[in-house]
Amino acid sequence: MIDAPDAAMLREEAEEKLRALAGDHARLRDDQWAAIEALVVDRRRVLVVQRTGWGKSAVYFVATALLRELGEGPTVIVSPLLALMRNQIAAAERAGINAVTINSANPEAWEEVYGQVADGLVDVLLVSPERLNNPDFRDNVLPELAESAGLVVVDEAHCISDWGHDFRPDYRRLATMFAELPPGIPVLATTATANARVTRDVAEQMRLPEELRPEGEDTLVLRGPLERDSLHLSVVRLPSAEQRLAWLARTLRELPGSGIVYTLTVAAAHEIAGYLREQGLEVASYSGQTEPAERLAAEEALLNNKLKALVATSALGMGFDKPDLGFVVHVGAPQSPVAYYQQVGRAGRGVERAEVILLPGVEDREIWAYFASLAFPPEPVVRATLQTLEAGGVMSTPALEAAVDLSRSRLEMMLKVLDVDGAVRRVKGGWEATGEPWSYDTDRYARIAAERKSEQQAMLGYLTTSECREQYLRRHLDDESAAPCGRCDNCTGDHRSPEIGAQAVETARERLSRPGVEIEARKQWPTGLADLSGRIKPELGAEPGRALGRLTDIGWGNRLRELFNGPDGPLPDDLFKAVVQVLSSWEWASRPVAVVNVPSATRPLLVRGFAERLAQVGRLSYLGELGYRAGSPGQQFNSAKRVRAIRGTLAMPRELGASIGSCGGPVLLVDDQVDTGWTMTLAAALVRHAGAPAVLPLALAITS
Repeated sequence: MIDAPDAAMLREEAEEKLRALAGDHARLRDDQWAAIEALVVDRRRVLVVQRTGWGKSAVYFVATALLRELGEGPTVIVSPLLALMRNQIAAAERAGINAVTINSANPEAWEEVYGQVADGLVDVLLVSPERLNNPDFRDNVLPELAESAGLVVVDEAHCISDWGHDFRPDYRRLATMFAELPPGIPVLATTATANARVTRDVAEQMRLPEELRPEGEDTLVLRGPLERDSLHLSVVRLPSAEQRLAWLARTLRELPGSGIVYTLTVAAAHEIAGYLREQGLEVASYSGQTEPAERLAAEEALLNNKLKALVATSALGMGFDKPDLGFVVHVGAPQSPVAYYQQVGRAGRGVERAEVILLPGVEDREIWAYFASLAFPPEPVVRATLQTLEAGGVMSTPALEAAVDLSRSRLEMMLKVLDVDGAVRRVKGGWEATGEPWSYDTDRYARIAAERKSEQQAMLGYLTTSECREQYLRRHLDDESAAPCGRCDNCTGDHRSPEIGAQAVETARERLSRPGVEIEARKQWPTGLADLSGRIKPELGAEPGRALGRLTDIGWGNRLRELFNGPDGPLPDDLFKAVVQVLSSWEWASRPVAVVNVPSATRPLLVRGFAERLAQVGRLSYLGELGYRAGSPGQQFNSAKRVRAIRGTLAMPRELGASIGSCGGPVLLVDDQVDTGWTMTLAAALVRHAGAPAVLPLALAITS
């Protein structure tokens, strides 16, 4: 430790750095100074758990400035989102700190950035956690960075813990990096959303190895109260999607400033944004599927108050910094109080009052169940993957996908976990098995699943609680200081009225009931198939098709899920009439002359009856249905396996093939659902091969 006079001088210097960052009015909080002193003077490992807007970034920028003046190397910040990185770079520039980034959006700049770091020109290097799993970065860049770094920072550190609401496998690699850092390099981890269990887990992973740890020293945890005294929380329960949308459009006009409307799915974000724009509101949609340039433009428009709201998925979450954000509205409830409190924390940082409103939906639990289905795969699937790698040597992800029955996203997530566990290793060209023993932690995965269920029940409890809403949320974050806020609808008794005019509801209903979404035609065969590769031949391809709606829509999605959750039977009249509307608005190059349907093992009455009825109403020839050689293909989760299974079972009956060959025009190809799109693609290829000049896919629903 330095002596008292030096400590006082250092704090004054830290205050000067803070004022450069945040303005002349800024003063260090006691816990901010405690963290800075521990990092700069004691070179300790520090975990800061403080509410959104508390000033966690000030800690690492002030510590960086002090350490750089002492001749230390650059600060390396692991940061999860591009929006967060952009905000961090802008904040650093205000304080005279040169910050640069390496992420998926700027690969052309990586070599230049590495050179600047090597020349000592960079004060802060921001890297995405995914970079830590890149073989070249991990083997050639990261060791040198770790040796020369003056400070290592992990932002949104709850992502390290698989108990956290937003666990990310790439973050688990940080525990290995912490253990391998040279002694004396301070480490800071920050988050606003960690309950006691997550805090303990992250602190343990940050801890110095026992042989290097001074006696009695542990990770310094600085945890403060999480109250946000600008937030006014309320819940409005409306029975239907059209009532929620009509209520939302009216209320947005009344809410102060600009803000965020969160949705649970990408489809809902687009659907709601489209409706609000039709109502004359300046909004834009934002999701993980939005192009990077479009995302940046949307963020800038919101920051500059050119939009009333961004209608966003959780992709607009951690670290988005707009101090005057006036409101956050959720259309659909997140599946945990922790995740919800993290998202509403975007609002009210720099204003006295911000409105936080939750509009739960009947479909929320089904969406939660879908996300739960993407958890870590069962042991037999993991073992099969390891055996495939052991037998195949280095394998690319697409090649491995062809041998393992998992979707690409779940396969990559599983491989990252196995990489951190030491069972596999990412190398140039793909992945290889290490041969190290590995055990499937059944108990841990079961406990995590149980924890997720408990969080969902807690979120349902938030909807109906009569106690203080902020206290309820903070208690689930293990904030022992939680007390009634005196501001929420339960504390004040001022509950927002769910009433909305009949005409507004009818307008929203019309928008939601507007049928029709495009089915994009597959253009490429999946990798990993011996005899199919590259582009699908034009003479075997389908045209872009149509579906009544998406299962994730808040409009037709609810009605379609109700249909598919029920027994097999004829298509109800309301759905059939909506499909006829889709057909009447379909601007095809040539009108179909005949109908063929895909066979269905689960809903034969629905699919065949649907096709026959379409043919009758449209005055088309119903030619029949394709067949199965030996039963349906079942369910597969990745493209290569799905194509193999369908090719092995789907068949063209001889009489049907002859009818198609002589029909003389485009064929409408009918199915109930399109998920991966491969059934429709291969069915279309069979119909084209039989002589149809064009195939127009038509389904009741696409899954997303």
